Amino acid sequence: MTPVPFVLSFSVAFGVSLALTPWVAKTARTIGMVDHPDGALKKHDQPVAYLGGLAVFVAFLIGFSPFYELNSQVLAIMLGGTLVVLLGFLDDLGNLRPATKFLGQVLAVVIVMKAGVTIQIVFLPPVIAYPLSFLWLIGMTNAFNIIDIMDGLSTGVAVIACLFLTIVALSSGQMGVAHMTLALMGALAGFLRYNHYPASIYLGDAGSLFIGFMLGALGMVGIYARNNPVAVLAPVLILGVPIFDTLFVMTIRWMRGHSPFRGSPDHFALRLRKWKLTVRQTVGLSYLASLILGSSALVMVYGTERTALAVLLVVSTSLLLSTLWLKSINMDL
Repeated sequence: MTPVPFVLSFSVAFGVSLALTPWVAKTARTIGMVDHPDGALKKHDQPVAYLGGLAVFVAFLIGFSPFYELNSQVLAIMLGGTLVVLLGFLDDLGNLRPATKFLGQVLAVVIVMKAGVTIQIVFLPPVIAYPLSFLWLIGMTNAFNIIDIMDGLSTGVAVIACLFLTIVALSSGQMGVAHMTLALMGALAGFLRYNHYPASIYLGDAGSLFIGFMLGALGMVGIYARNNPVAVLAPVLILGVPIFDTLFVMTIRWMRGHSPFRGSPDHFALRLRKWKLTVRQTVGLSYLASLILGSSALVMVYGTERTALAVLLVVSTSLLLSTLWLKSINMDL
């Protein structure tokens, strides 16, 4: 297949996002849809527009739709993504009840699963694969929202994840997945121009929930275990930064006797800031971690089973040591 459609998907999405985001930011400021600093978790100097997710969503649709056939699974993923964007937008407007937001996410997940978009592992029976697919998609939908606490963090990590998912998709002959990841990467890369520190616009829930849902769905349908069965864990590494922070924050909150769904300054990024790293250094270190984890995932996918096991051991040990070190940083001082 000629590379032209892939280049067009990325380029059109990038261009639309680059052009549309300033207009969205201006509109958000005009109608008062801004994120105000609170001196606690929100420490930016002045109110920042937070409708960036709409620019990313529109840029993705324009970058992808004209260049690939819209089959039932693709349409289901796009429909689910649209529903998640709507939920996030309504939450940005006035804080949906958590139960309402969760039920909406469940509906979006059921839509894509009904179209056959589920985890495809040969040795997993449906009785396990379906619940696992549900938990994966719900978890990933919220994971990028959880790490969206610092300028450029969630957006940049998502761009890197798209890069590695694209590599796997192209090498596996999954052209539809590659088109979608490239269009999403282009939309996010254009948005990152305005979202990096100091950000002039934020993703908002509409954006962070959308990219989490899309990357969760696209990561779930990739073909990873052609060379060895251990490589089925590759998407966990590719999306390792948001997964790590989600599990880390929920564990810390649980150990403190707090609700895992209540906001707190326990995120790894905030702990790195407490350790005296600047915002740019913290975000840059997060990007580096994403690149290392993504590269490790590729080694697992293309290597032997012994190599994949060795990579998994090294990554697991590194993450454990990182967890213990991050937990030792005193956030109460």
